[in-house]
Amino acid sequence: MDFLEEPLPGVGTYEDFNTIDWVREKSRDRDRHREITSRSKESTWALIHSVSDAFSGWLLMLLIGLLAGSLAGLIDISAHWMTDLKEGVCLAGFWFNHEHCCWKSNTTFTDRDKCPEWKSWSQLILGHGEGAFAYILNYFMYVVWALLFSLLAVLLVKGFAPYACGSGIPEIKTILSGFIIRGYLGKWTLIIKTITLVLAVSSGLSLGKEGPLVHVACCCGNILCHLFTKYRKNEAKRREVLSAAAAAGVSVAFGAPIGGVLFSLEEVSYYFPLKTLWRSFFAALVAAFTLRSINPFGNSRLVLFYVEFHMPWRRKTTKLGKYPVLEVFVVTAITAILAFPNEYTRMSTSELISELFNDCGILDSSKLCEYVNDFNSTKGDDLPDRAAGPGVYTAMWQLALALIMKVFITIFTFGMKVPSGLFIPSMAVGAIAGRLLGVAMEQLAYYHHDWAIFSGWCSQGADCITPGLYAMVGAAACLGGVTRMTVSLVVIMFELTGGLEYIVPLMAAAMTSKWVADAIGREGIYDAHIRLNGYPFLEAKEEFSHKTLAMDVMRPRRNDPPLTVITQDSMTVEDVETIINETTYSGYPVVVSRESQRLVGFVLRRDLIISVENARKKQDGIVSTSIIYFTDHSPPLPPSSPSMLKLRSILDLSPFTVTDQTPMEIVVDIFRKLGLRQCLVTHNGKLLGIITKKDVLKHIAQLANQDPDSILFN
Repeated sequence: MDFLEEPLPGVGTYEDFNTIDWVREKSRDRDRHREITSRSKESTWALIHSVSDAFSGWLLMLLIGLLAGSLAGLIDISAHWMTDLKEGVCLAGFWFNHEHCCWKSNTTFTDRDKCPEWKSWSQLILGHGEGAFAYILNYFMYVVWALLFSLLAVLLVKGFAPYACGSGIPEIKTILSGFIIRGYLGKWTLIIKTITLVLAVSSGLSLGKEGPLVHVACCCGNILCHLFTKYRKNEAKRREVLSAAAAAGVSVAFGAPIGGVLFSLEEVSYYFPLKTLWRSFFAALVAAFTLRSINPFGNSRLVLFYVEFHMPWRRKTTKLGKYPVLEVFVVTAITAILAFPNEYTRMSTSELISELFNDCGILDSSKLCEYVNDFNSTKGDDLPDRAAGPGVYTAMWQLALALIMKVFITIFTFGMKVPSGLFIPSMAVGAIAGRLLGVAMEQLAYYHHDWAIFSGWCSQGADCITPGLYAMVGAAACLGGVTRMTVSLVVIMFELTGGLEYIVPLMAAAMTSKWVADAIGREGIYDAHIRLNGYPFLEAKEEFSHKTLAMDVMRPRRNDPPLTVITQDSMTVEDVETIINETTYSGYPVVVSRESQRLVGFVLRRDLIISVENARKKQDGIVSTSIIYFTDHSPPLPPSSPSMLKLRSILDLSPFTVTDQTPMEIVVDIFRKLGLRQCLVTHNGKLLGIITKKDVLKHIAQLANQDPDSILFN
């Protein structure tokens, strides 16, 4: 009898830290779709089932967008409130942050950050906010709150969801390439990452919430996939959903739905068919609309750093790593102690970037531009000439110190055991450097406007220079150099700032930063993170140009033991169980006989284990001496013989094969484009060996003079 006439639970699934078989998963989905289509003509109920199956993808995208947008709004509101909690509390309602607390207060422009409803900790405890002791008390409370937030975050991550740490984007890229990391996108990871992301951002560490929001959105997508059978039971289909969820994550992180789709396509997705593009756009749109409805920033805008410049950009003429809790505690303490004295490091990184992007106009509210407003009010001019004075020198000196601190602290913050994104810290570093350069050019133009470089287009002093634009371009350049993003980066930046007019300098900055960064080191931060963690990821952007052959990479190699195989009709249950117990391979080739070595198919280890175990429990007569058949027909057995076990239904009859003379350039391309986990090597129809994804990665690492043993998983 064929024990597997009905599918068994677990057969066709994958073990943790293994790669899925894309070809098999796509074939399964095609078979399922053909069956539903054929049945739709039989009855009305079958037709309704077919329609609901086709519509389920769009419904799933709607749910992902709603959930991701809602969680992003909750995270934004909570993070703003807890960040301001380090400095004081609102008497009108403790749940209000500083800005919301002072909305209804009638304060002047100079005192816009002060209102009767908002009290600093020194005002609450001492009754006044002036003097050295009040400053020390505020300093102390700032550091204590920061340490409390970060300590709580790392303890929650360590105790409940270790996968909730870090950015998540390197692991998302690896999962989308077909790798299995069970629990990484689970419900506990989602809950803990949402909570600890608020705590980590509020602690003042040099990290952002944008990268982790992609992880949060993918967790939403993975959990919601379990509501629909076709996504729950097919790993390839689920990865299409996760690609769309990543787009929704970027959409709510930056308020950039189009940039989110391009980010998913350019940076994280491994397989991105056209229908995934449409569904990604829909999910990003719904997520952005949901976040806009929540209005977490309180400015009725979706964009995070909306800017409005008054000048065009053109010329007018044309490891403590072994101790994660201690590591987080120490880095937080250093960050808080160094951040409080400097006005620009004390504020949240998002607020700092918003200040740096601001244009210095007469009515501008930016703290960086107060010196301009003060200077201009004494002159009575309509346009500020922005001469350097004590205010600008102080601001620039503080910004220079902030730049040094941000660069140093960010290096040690990224990778700690708390949720930590790199988008906002990278943008902050670039924005500070850009602002400093912009102010330097501004002062140069003011004092030397008769120079040839300024003549004809900058004759009115410094009015032709916009430091905020330099900051915006600097932010894009730094982020591009870190991540190697290009098209998606430019789109995200102009959606983020609303500065569509400045897309050309943003494009130039993105390309220049990529070229410079590639000249220093070819891989971006996420690819480097994948390599350091040893994830089996084949980068599609890199070319393989070495003249090696499949026989140079396949196993077994010279002087190795023979290849472990299973014969189609001559091995007992005991023989197969012995092979399983003595090896750790993820699958075994099936051949006609050991003498001929003619290939029949390939069987997965997990499917084989589950099938044999269930046969022993449920099929009478299956003993250790029972013969396992992988053929359609089996010879009649004498009455006294034990029952046979037919397992042809778990056999892959069309495993991908190449000859021993196939160039590795073609083999690598096949692995990338088909998402293979293994490929069999033959010569004149005879099985010679096998090449796994791990073998390919080790071969590439050896050719690049890297450590081949850094590839940890099959």
